[in-house]
Amino acid sequence: MTSPITKVVIPAAGLGTRFLPATKAMPKEMLPVVDKPAIQYVVEEAVAAGLVDVLVVIGRNKNALANHFDRNTELESNLEAKGDNHRLKMVDDASKLADVHFVRQGDPKGLGHAVLRAKMHVGNQPFAVMLGDDLIDARDVLLSRMLDIQNDKQASVIALMEVEPSQAHLYGIASIEDTDEEDVVRITGLVEKPDPGTQPSNYAIIGRYVLCPEVFDVLEETEPGKGGEIQLTDALQTMIAGPIAGGVYGVVFRGRRYDTGDRLDYIKAIIRLASEREDLGPDLRPWIKEFAADL
Repeated sequence: MTSPITKVVIPAAGLGTRFLPATKAMPKEMLPVVDKPAIQYVVEEAVAAGLVDVLVVIGRNKNALANHFDRNTELESNLEAKGDNHRLKMVDDASKLADVHFVRQGDPKGLGHAVLRAKMHVGNQPFAVMLGDDLIDARDVLLSRMLDIQNDKQASVIALMEVEPSQAHLYGIASIEDTDEEDVVRITGLVEKPDPGTQPSNYAIIGRYVLCPEVFDVLEETEPGKGGEIQLTDALQTMIAGPIAGGVYGVVFRGRRYDTGDRLDYIKAIIRLASEREDLGPDLRPWIKEFAADL
């Protein structure tokens, strides 16, 4: 099945306080995961699913994001003069990945507000939202399946992953009903970061959404919620209760996900991805074993 959706919104206006002082001057989305910034993995995932119109919602001091996806003719000329065609291709590929646009969020009022800033760009059509600190392994299928389900159900779709009950308070959590399709559920309720022990399930929202455009109208009426921010989760709960635009479905993801917004998981992501690469893995894997044996 081919989805008609081509637009994706990547909110990237956060301050990245968990990575201070590194993020004092560098956007957290530009932190390298091996040798590519985290946001490039996200854009590559979008393009692989057919989403070639990318809107990045940025905040102050985030110009490095725009520079990364723009051309750097001086660097390209320098690499070409050196005959370094391998690195030249990598630099060139980053500037040709997709049609990348940028809009400022202005006041940092939460994920829902960041998504709302995309209204004029998206228009009256379904679109995807991808969080820049959630990386999905390129070998695992998620986004393309979500696009197909949205096209089939004509409803909004969110990605879910089972988490330990002790971690549920860190996520938006879904109440679900099974459907006749494997790992596809109907969402009956959502709560943003429930108090420990009060979560309705251990199905957590992870950073992939495919949304109907009606979400913009709902977000405009959504009051600040958890943390005093406009929560996308609260808007989706309104769409469920309506129901509005077919309600909300979920895809339960059981593949490899790397949470680069958490310092420990960020380090794990680098080690795992580097150890699986042909150019780094053969030397890195034996060193990891030696290092672990000395602990």
